[in-house]
Amino acid sequence: MSRQVEMVFWDVQHGYATYVKTPNNRHIVIDLGTGDYSGSNAGFSPLKHLKANYGITQLDYVIITHPHRDHIDDILNFDSLSPKVLWRPTALTNDEVMAGVQEKDKAKFQKYCEINNGYNAAISSDSYDNPDKPDNWGGVSIKRFSTSNCDHNNFNNFSAITVFEYAGSKIVIPGDNESASFEVLMKESGFVSTVQNADILLAPHHGRESGYYADFVNKVNPRISIVSDGRYCDTSANARYSQKSRGWTVHKRDGTSSTRKCLTTNSDGAVTVKFGYQNDNSLFLYVAIE
Repeated sequence: MSRQVEMVFWDVQHGYATYVKTPNNRHIVIDLGTGDYSGSNAGFSPLKHLKANYGITQLDYVIITHPHRDHIDDILNFDSLSPKVLWRPTALTNDEVMAGVQEKDKAKFQKYCEINNGYNAAISSDSYDNPDKPDNWGGVSIKRFSTSNCDHNNFNNFSAITVFEYAGSKIVIPGDNESASFEVLMKESGFVSTVQNADILLAPHHGRESGYYADFVNKVNPRISIVSDGRYCDTSANARYSQKSRGWTVHKRDGTSSTRKCLTTNSDGAVTVKFGYQNDNSLFLYVAIE
């Protein structure tokens, strides 16, 4: 068994898509964005890429933080990797999800609803697929938080926030949460203690001001913030994330490195993060961009 976690934060234009490989070679995907700015490939599918280039035939766990198109664009390829376990915000009904969907997007949202109906079996506490058992994931702790108490007119506030911990490193991956959900979650002591003093934060809501919640960012206190954003964003909070991040060494493919505080998939391309134990049992955190 490997002794490291590998994560890839894909460049999927104005969307989210993250891949996680655990030390015991299990495969997790968070969100299903598509496209690629750095490679000028608007049709890039992370799911197809995982199958063709990583040799993955089945995903062990998929989290769809919430059903907005930029988080489910790749959903028509979902079945090709036969995911074992799915999390999505079940407080949102299929009728709510389909309300107001444009004709050009209807097939993707219908597929989401089909999948939503299909993943209803309970997972037993002793199942090897139980996401809450670190031993199932090579020692990786996976904790997920969300609230169902917000206005159903804004799906963003039903987004999952997932926290991965292993070998002294902590990664926080939210969806598009805004102030309403953060106000609820920040009152929960278990949430606050879990997210505090992380190494990597994927900026909520693509780094927009609407997703910047100061108390949350201050508590996370990241070394590096990663923003999965579009090329043009009038409400970018990137400067604020840079100010609140502590900085870490980032490596480039050409062999150079520099200390960075905020990375964007828009300008830096896909971001790879690896962390775990080296051969001498010392801990490491490695961050690389294209």
